[in-house]
Amino acid sequence: MHNENSPLILFDGVCKLCNGSVKFIIKRDSKAVFKFQALQNYQNLQQVATHFQNQVPDSIILIQDGIIYSKSTAVLKICKNLDGLWPLLYALFIIPKPFRDYLYMLIAKNRYVWFGKYEKCTIPDENFNERFIEK
Repeated sequence: MHNENSPLILFDGVCKLCNGSVKFIIKRDSKAVFKFQALQNYQNLQQVATHFQNQVPDSIILIQDGIIYSKSTAVLKICKNLDGLWPLLYALFIIPKPFRDYLYMLIAKNRYVWFGKYEKCTIPDENFNERFIEK
């Protein structure tokens, strides 16, 4: 599993919404807290799958301090580390996880239809290459 000190965000590399979210995070992560890797390139995916009863979730995944987070929990933990007012969204943890995840999964299941899909994983902006882990 990811063993560096930086939290790792795994995302769907062909999803236009997911790629847009990564760009959004990078712009608001002035301390360069997060590293990124497309799920399609992650070599330890079996370990992640085992964590989720042998099925990789259709979700963004955050690996931080050896703990794996997904869905709305991952999003809120990411927001907690962003610049500006985004950390205030962390207060949404008071909403029960099933409700948060229901909304998250509604978007996740429809993301290709609503936002589109690339033919292959996109190449990150060369200004941020050091933030991306290829393999």
